[in-house]
Amino acid sequence: MQEQWRVYGKKADFRGISERFGIDQVTARLIRNRDISETEDIKLYLHGTLEDCDSPFLMKGMEETIETLGRKISGGKSIRVVGDYDVDGICATYILVQALGHLGAEVDYDIPDRIKDGYGINVRLIDEAAADGIDTLLTCDNGIAAKSQIAHAKELGMTVLVTDHHEVPFEEMEAGEKREILPPADVVVNPHRSGCSYPFKLLCGAAIAYKLAQALYETFGIPREELSPFVEAAALATVCDVMLLRGENRIFVKEGLRRMADSQILGLRTLIEANGLNAAALGCYHLGFILGPCLNAGGRLDTAKKSLALLLSEKKSEAEKLAWELKELNDRRKDMTAKSVEAAIYNIEETGIKQDDVYVVYLPECHESLAGIVAGKIREKYNHPVFVVTKAEAGLKGSGRSIEAYSMYEHLVRCQEYLTAFGGHPMAAGLSVPEENLEAFRMALNRDSGLSEGDFVKQVWIDVPMPFAYVTEELLSEFQLLEPFGNGNEKPLFAQKGLLVRQKSVIGKHKNVLKFLLSDEHGLNIEGIMFRNVPETDALVREGDRIAVTYYPELHEYMGRRTMQMQILSCQLGNRLEAGKKAIEGRMAIEGRK
Repeated sequence: MQEQWRVYGKKADFRGISERFGIDQVTARLIRNRDISETEDIKLYLHGTLEDCDSPFLMKGMEETIETLGRKISGGKSIRVVGDYDVDGICATYILVQALGHLGAEVDYDIPDRIKDGYGINVRLIDEAAADGIDTLLTCDNGIAAKSQIAHAKELGMTVLVTDHHEVPFEEMEAGEKREILPPADVVVNPHRSGCSYPFKLLCGAAIAYKLAQALYETFGIPREELSPFVEAAALATVCDVMLLRGENRIFVKEGLRRMADSQILGLRTLIEANGLNAAALGCYHLGFILGPCLNAGGRLDTAKKSLALLLSEKKSEAEKLAWELKELNDRRKDMTAKSVEAAIYNIEETGIKQDDVYVVYLPECHESLAGIVAGKIREKYNHPVFVVTKAEAGLKGSGRSIEAYSMYEHLVRCQEYLTAFGGHPMAAGLSVPEENLEAFRMALNRDSGLSEGDFVKQVWIDVPMPFAYVTEELLSEFQLLEPFGNGNEKPLFAQKGLLVRQKSVIGKHKNVLKFLLSDEHGLNIEGIMFRNVPETDALVREGDRIAVTYYPELHEYMGRRTMQMQILSCQLGNRLEAGKKAIEGRMAIEGRK
């Protein structure tokens, strides 16, 4: 896959920021590159805490929701929380069940089955609730688009309270105006509602559940410290739902990771142990790629109720049993995913799909719950929009992942004549398609893709072209102020050109790590380590080459010895060194990004 390297060109008074906040000008530049420039915003970014988050009562419908729940609790009415099968839905359900239970509510929960029910509250769940004598349904991470389903619940005489974070459905009116289509619930809490005065709109479902719990505890006089485990759950969900790590989201994750060092959630603490992780050194990677996938594996291959039971468990023996079952499910999921990715790559390389702008890959043997994961990995490898289509119980189902230049949902709208159902947004989508329409659907997508060759070149944005000689332990330590890193607050990326490759070797048990000894123009020797694209880079780069690299500095400790080394993300080849000729430095394409 081709890469185009670019350097941010955002302007600011870096010296002034440096002096005002006592940070290096490089750190000031990194903060500006994340579109944070106002003094108060920088202060919040560097030192924000939960105390800086806004009152939950600023959310439209929050006061009515609290009043309704208070009345139901005091009246002994049964409340059922209806969540969803992903990490966000599981964590949101955990928060609301625990918070309501703590207040003495008669509360239980239900979660839809990914395969049988699909996303969100549905008629089956509502009918079962009615049969169980449930008085009130409280949704979390779903419900905003469940107009007919909630109407059915109201016909059955139930109170329905919706909490959700997804976009509110709308219809286009004359003159381009949009009219919200809200479900007929008794109350709807969603920061995306028009007229909602809550300043930060980008919360996940579990974070909104946390806000509801906070409002309940404030109303009932419960000390704020008792919200602490809910901060952990909201942090986990924020990362796993790939929310932007800005504003309150970043505070949730920062505070949640700190609390996870000594987690108050027995099930989470046990899952951390089962995966052999150091609780005191957790980061977004561990949440998003180790712990979250274990919880998601329940909903993918078994039932999400198993994951929720882990978070709710109060006995160590039960928690250990569930944690290991979920870890084993995730290990099985990883094996299944790897086989499906391998099959998808073979399909693309051998059947002519590689010539398409939009890849539609049919994998009949792939488990339908894994299609989105596989599509994401194929998109990452080829930087093309990808739909992975599988054979499901009721026909073919597909899941897509896109690139910045291609709005997946818009193009599904244009091709809807071939589909029986579809939904999503610009970067991801799902669909159902009759098998006989699959090839016509693929051709229609590619006739009108609107993409050009340049759209398939991955854009790599460099924060600072910085010689490694500038890096010190003090500077590296200062970068910790920028953590946690993730979506919208990416790990800083630096670059240096003209590095001479003195030594190169492939190391590791699985021969999947590339180790370099490099030197700059001043003769400084630099250790480099590379974990991505190892076979391709090993074939491309030889000892004696000069290369340009993108990197992040890190401190390496081994046998009591501490050394600074480059973690190399990617490299470009400069001109080869030839005996008797002057070395020519590698070139880096540099463009400003305003």
